[in-house]
Parts: sequence; structure tokens; C-alpha cells
Amino acid sequence: MTRPRSQLVSLDATPYYHCMSRCVRRAWLCGKDPLSGRSFDHRKGWLVERLALLGGIFAINIAAYAVMSNHFHLVLHIDRQRARRWSDDEVLHRWTRLYKGPPLVQRYLAGSSLMRAERQELKGLIRAIRAKLSNISSFMAALNVYVARRANIEDECTGRFWEGRFTSQALLDTAGLISCMSYVDLNPVRAGIAEGLESSDFTSIQDRILALQGAVKAEEGNKLATPAPITKPVLMAFGEIEKNADGAAVLPFRVKDYIELTEWTGRCIRGDKAGHIGANI
Repeated sequence: MTRPRSQLVSLDATPYYHCMSRCVRRAWLCGKDPLSGRSFDHRKGWLVERLALLGGIFAINIAAYAVMSNHFHLVLHIDRQRARRWSDDEVLHRWTRLYKGPPLVQRYLAGSSLMRAERQELKGLIRAIRAKLSNISSFMAALNVYVARRANIEDECTGRFWEGRFTSQALLDTAGLISCMSYVDLNPVRAGIAEGLESSDFTSIQDRILALQGAVKAEEGNKLATPAPITKPVLMAFGEIEKNADGAAVLPFRVKDYIELTEWTGRCIRGDKAGHIGANI
């Protein structure tokens, strides 16, 4: 029997979760569909730019991501304390960057005076919205519904685009966290569609390497078929402690150590995977 998401996510156990969504019937979200011959590469940009938007709205940090042809992976960190520090007005302004909000919220933000009973109702709405802004299911819905609707419009069809529910796995310790992040970042390499970490497009590991190198554009052979560069999500920072001086949560290890570990892992040949990082990379 399917278990409610509330039973699968416990912040008392861990704030880190690995989430994955797959297209229904294993259809092709992005890349070139071998059956129809159509290319959907541009849709990867939709998903990455949506991640960038949501990362700036929710109290959820993006530790790692990889967008593949018919599925995507995320490693997310829930920062509930950050959501609790937001003022009521900030909560509403964040939510209404995504949705119109109930009429009462719209009236309040427009400066209309509220009756006492309406102010009490508004407090309840703010509590509910604040909870959603640190909720994985709300985050994934805002991501998946957007991409599905846009893809269905492009395909001139209706119906389900994603499998019924995204999967989520709790990452209970540092070893599990770093192992899962590396697994996510190595998806293109293991699938045989990238030769190394720097050429692994639409992954957090490529973003981190380019940021370290101070690069402003990808290699000539990896340019997107889009009219303008896509906006990348702000990734969760690395550090040797769990919070930095500003109180923001950080990944409890060094970025260079993580990249080195991921590269070393990618060089290991696995019989159940198509690819690995070659000796010449």
C-alpha cells in the first residue's frame, strides 16, 4: 500500500531527501526520442529554470540535481527554521510569485482594510502557506505541474506527463548524503551520454566546476538549442560546519573533496552501467 508522504518525510530524522520523477510510460522528457526522432533538449532548460525560481521562493535548498531524457533527480535540504524566520508579509509575497493566492490574500496585499474575522482567517492562511514553503510535496508539485502543462501545450495533448508520484528517499547521515549526491551527478556519465563531469550538462556537478573555474559559458560542443542562456539554480553551499556565519545551512564537507570523490567514483567501471570516466579525461 502506498504510504502518505507525511510518513516518509521526518525532519526529526534528517532534512535531506533524494527525490526522483519519471515520465509516464517512460516517455522522453528531453533529448532525442528514438521512436519519433524529435528532439526535446530545450525542455531540460525549462526544468532547470523552474528549479532556479523555486529555489528562490521555498525554504528548500538544492544540493544536487541531474536532468536526464525521461527522468530527473534532486537532492533537497529542507530548512524549516528559515521559513519560520520569515515575516508574514514575506511568506505571502513569496507564495504569490507562484500563485495568485486566495482572494483574501490578494485584497490584503493590495492594501485593502480587513475586518477582524478576515484578519483571523488570514493568519490561518499564512500558517498553511508557511508550512507549504518548506514542504517537499509542494515544491515538487510546483515543478512537475509547470513542466507537464508546458510540455502538453507543446505536444498539443492532454493527460498525465509524470508517473503518479515522485519517489523520495531519506538521507540519514553524511555518508549517505555524499554518496547520493555523487550518484545523482554521475547520471549522465553512467548512462554513457557524457565523458566526464565537465561535459555532464544539466547537472549540479557541472555548475559547481564551472563556478570554480570562473567559466561564463560551456564548451562549444555543449551549447543549448535555446535563444538565450538559461538561469541556473543557486546550489547549496559547501562548508566544514553545518551552518555558516549567517546561519544558513551548508553541506558539511568541502567542495573540492566532493568533486574529487565524484570523479574517482566515476572512473570505477561497473558492469551494470554503460559508462565511466575514461583514463584520458
